[in-house]
Amino acid sequence: MAQEEEIRYFVRISNTDLDGTKPVLTALTGIKGVGRHTASVIATMAKVNGRELMGKLKEEDVEKLREVVDGYSQKVPDWMVNRPKDVYTGEARHLLGTEVSTTLDEDINLMRKIRSYRGIRHETGQKVRGQRTKSTGRTGATVGVKRKKE
Repeated sequence: MAQEEEIRYFVRISNTDLDGTKPVLTALTGIKGVGRHTASVIATMAKVNGRELMGKLKEEDVEKLREVVDGYSQKVPDWMVNRPKDVYTGEARHLLGTEVSTTLDEDINLMRKIRSYRGIRHETGQKVRGQRTKSTGRTGATVGVKRKKE
């Protein structure tokens, strides 16, 4: 009989601990900035079976995944990255991990600084994307409908 393989419960890729008990495609979505489609592209580019458990992968397969994740934005077309045109450099980048939240904060601060409509809405805590605000999105102690005095 074949010996039972040891399963690694944590696999570290791109400064993120991934769950070794999940399949590769599901585990890769644990990296911030990687969704299901990106995970399948990464697994295909690394020539790794996406349905195999992450913790049972050989070390060379994990290394292939690390290399593909690190060089993802250079290997895919511009429409597949999550930041197709960077504000400062103009190049296509794919943000991963803490870069996603840091860049979002920088973008919102830039909008506030230049006093754009979206920046002002962010500042005042209102809805930004054109939703209705008359009846939804109410915060604080105000609950219910105001009635006219008779």
